[in-house]
Amino acid sequence: MLETGIKGNQKTTVDGTNTAEVYGSGDLPVFATPAMIGLMEFTCSKSVAPHLEEGQSTVGTIVNVKHLAATPVGMEVSCESELIEIDRRRLVFKVQAFDECGLIGEGIHERFVIDVEKFMSKTNSKGAN
Repeated sequence: MLETGIKGNQKTTVDGTNTAEVYGSGDLPVFATPAMIGLMEFTCSKSVAPHLEEGQSTVGTIVNVKHLAATPVGMEVSCESELIEIDRRRLVFKVQAFDECGLIGEGIHERFVIDVEKFMSKTNSKGAN
């Protein structure tokens, strides 16, 4: 059962796959903003997954974050999330990302609880026209 206060924590290391150069979001070998956002979404998704009914998942709908500091290759990045609001199927999370020196990103992320079969059926029907 979903309740506010559910927390999540995930980690990654900045390497050759998640830099601004690779993502095309910049030209420097530092942790990419899209990679940080992906880590935030992953952390939120994983935190609530055990609390969903069978056949359900969540999808991201809104990301409103600030990337506050650069992180070099080789450094670990961690993300913490907290479910702060539930409005029917809409879930609102507070997210923060840290490297080994401190806070590098923070904001709000929203996800919706979906029925996987119904969602995929509707999505796959887009190409049937």
